[in-house]
Amino acid sequence: MDTKLFARIGAGAFVAVVLTLTVLDLREEPKAPSPEIITVFEPDGGPLPARLRACAAMGEAALSAPGCRSAWAEKRRRFLGVKADESSPNPVAPPPADAPAVDQSPATKAN
Repeated sequence: MDTKLFARIGAGAFVAVVLTLTVLDLREEPKAPSPEIITVFEPDGGPLPARLRACAAMGEAALSAPGCRSAWAEKRRRFLGVKADESSPNPVAPPPADAPAVDQSPATKAN
């Protein structure tokens, strides 16, 4: 027998197998998509997130504000996992009276 004949028979068998597997795959019903799970972080409502938002709203004036510096130091301390000093139980100072008010309505949080 000729080698070309064997090659043609092999190619035909390969095509037949591929077509059969394709038809079997198309007959299966599509899998139901798994429900998408979205996790949203909600801050604990402590004074630090509000203070950081107020400092961000102050702009460049926040660089010289001691309240903002202490809030940033506290944020770094929490991020890095460093233990707090016992000498300063509340390192986050309240926002200054001249700081702009921060709107915390749900419409603002979505943007």
